[in-house]
Amino acid sequence: MMIEASNEQTFKNYAMIARAHVLSVCTDKIVKRKTVVYSTLVDPTVIKVTGERLKRRLFTKFWILKPNPALIQLASMEKYYEPYIVVSARYFLDYYRLCTYTVSIDNDVREVIMFDQKFDPVKNQNASSNIKLEGEERLIIEKKSFFMLSKDGQEANLETLPSAPSEKNPRKTIANQSIKEIDSEVDVDFVRKRLVHRPENLSRIVDEVFEVGERVVMYAPRFKLKYVNTRTYEEKSIDFDGVTSKRIQDESGRSRLVKIIKSTLNGIIRR
Repeated sequence: MMIEASNEQTFKNYAMIARAHVLSVCTDKIVKRKTVVYSTLVDPTVIKVTGERLKRRLFTKFWILKPNPALIQLASMEKYYEPYIVVSARYFLDYYRLCTYTVSIDNDVREVIMFDQKFDPVKNQNASSNIKLEGEERLIIEKKSFFMLSKDGQEANLETLPSAPSEKNPRKTIANQSIKEIDSEVDVDFVRKRLVHRPENLSRIVDEVFEVGERVVMYAPRFKLKYVNTRTYEEKSIDFDGVTSKRIQDESGRSRLVKIIKSTLNGIIRR
């Protein structure tokens, strides 16, 4: 028996399917998280000596006016651990989306029969005729990524992560050093927000998988030295890597602006 097609009814059926499948839950495959704590290789005295060489720069004005070093005194020294998140993840989505195909036909055609359905041609103002076929298309999305993130979920600078041996008993070190740990699921949440995105025109899902195959949180030792100008009582701090004793540069907007200015000036000089 031949069925007369109703575009509105056909679309309603697809919409019902879509509502049911959009509510389906993604399959998670998450490995257990590992914890690494870098060993501190630098003696605190070395950090203090390095800080003494750099302290005047903290209070320099207009890049040339440096205060008397005797006025700059060390107020405090704090050791802390900077966390880094390393995650390797994959997102796979096999799905259908709603679609409409417009087929042009001869203007003289009164009706079209396809798939045991009858379609009535629609005439446009330019006198051409067409029929609309509504259905679904099947697509696959697969994304794989390796992330190195800071504690706030932003892309971390690889240069700030030193190569160093790790503590044999990280849990003991975390307890002894009172290290503030990252929440147990925050790393997965960061990556999920970046990778898992369902298309707006999704109709129904065949398969959806979010997989985390590598998951490590690393804690790198840092030293923060706070200095005070005894004349103005102004305070400034400076951070050092506990593995290499190198200064941890502040990537603030002002710091990036200074780098841009220096780069521009160097380019002018080379010309």
